Amino acid sequence: MGLLLRLAVFAGLGVDAYVHIKLAGDAGHTGTITASTLFWVQGILAGVVAVLVLVRPRPVPYLIAFLVAASALGAVLLYRYVDVGTLGPLPEMYEPVWYTDKVLAAVAEAVATVAAAIGFAVTAKTPGAVGAGRRRSVDA
Repeated sequence: MGLLLRLAVFAGLGVDAYVHIKLAGDAGHTGTITASTLFWVQGILAGVVAVLVLVRPRPVPYLIAFLVAASALGAVLLYRYVDVGTLGPLPEMYEPVWYTDKVLAAVAEAVATVAAAIGFAVTAKTPGAVGAGRRRSVDA
């Protein structure tokens, strides 16, 4: 089950990374922080975290993966259904339509979110998972 969870998180965040980087060039280029910049950051972050979970399936990487995937899913759903307007330096990103890349990213983010949550729960319960690298002092 551990390998399946790692692969699900890896695939979900990998697809998320691909879609965000692909769409970064077409995203808005106005404002203090542009939509294009946000898409680049999300894409790179998702890609790095996907690899991290694949090579180090521990509670902390799973927690980071959960946060990255859930925040991306939350953002796509929020900006699909609510016209938030600009939030401080963040641009207006309301887009009340679904299209192939957006659906693909949302499904991938949902898969990664659920798999990362399960992965975190499973690895956090494993004996020695947290602090497994600590040395024990031996009394002489």
